[in-house]
Amino acid sequence: MGTASPSEAGQFWGILNSDRPSAVARLLDFVAYEYPLCYGLKMGLSTLNIGWFSTGRGPGSRGLLSFVQERLARREIDARIQFVFSNREEGEAEGSDEFLALVNGYGLPLETLSSARFRRARGETFSSLRAEFDRLVADRLASFRPDVCVLAGYMLILGGEMCRQYPFLNLHPALPNGPVGTWQQVVWELIESRAVRTGTMIHLATEALDRGPVVSYCTVSLSTQEFAPHWSNLVDQGVARVKEMNGEDSPLFRCIRRVQYSQEPYLLFETLGAVADGRVSLEALMAQGPGQAAGEYERFRGLCLDDKVAEAMASDKLADSA
Repeated sequence: MGTASPSEAGQFWGILNSDRPSAVARLLDFVAYEYPLCYGLKMGLSTLNIGWFSTGRGPGSRGLLSFVQERLARREIDARIQFVFSNREEGEAEGSDEFLALVNGYGLPLETLSSARFRRARGETFSSLRAEFDRLVADRLASFRPDVCVLAGYMLILGGEMCRQYPFLNLHPALPNGPVGTWQQVVWELIESRAVRTGTMIHLATEALDRGPVVSYCTVSLSTQEFAPHWSNLVDQGVARVKEMNGEDSPLFRCIRRVQYSQEPYLLFETLGAVADGRVSLEALMAQGPGQAAGEYERFRGLCLDDKVAEAMASDKLADSA
């Protein structure tokens, strides 16, 4: 944290010297707004309660839940999954049925509400029903008090009301201010722009798609020897030719996605740890206003977790080889 400016210092001491009984509370509000990272470092933190949202379509959703839950069971951080919500119900699809079985196997509280059946019953487009569906979900979850919610393969876009009700962490396979859209769109944009670096970020979900305030991120170079022959082939063939001939099976596309995908569970878990031990305050980030672009959050640009992620990945690799 840098040195406070004269105007900031004046505000600080003005609050501290106030005769009003609420001076201490106002001082904490000031610090939370101006220095959200610092504010999180406080005593008496309780166990972090996590709400987990997932459609549970495939192995990625199951893998991410298992990755986090198994580490929570080992008490690697002071947190627990308080509930899991899925917008699919039993019998809708094989993949989601396997996900629901996994949740039940862990003994986690499970709530479901089928968005597909809800839409069919109303006979309207889901976009026109989003706010109503979100309210029904909130009613289902009214008995829970999550400190943070994780969007882990949740295939619905949240409405603004829901985004403001809970702090939602969303994984996005790009760096802050990088490409937006699906992971496929991100990878193609990286290829087309000849990017030399990429990564993964976690941001708060807002009405601005993929542009909520950044909570954390990690980076990876696309200029290493691993990528060199693939970039050379791209120069020889051109992006259009690569798309036409190989599409997502092209070696460069697969290589970029692989390094992104390998980081994602580690970044999520390390971010939950940072929230649990108070290194970052989601409340302070939410207070800075919804619907703004990530670049507008000038006081806190996200926690770089490169070292933590690399250390955790190296530790797991060593354990696997033992």
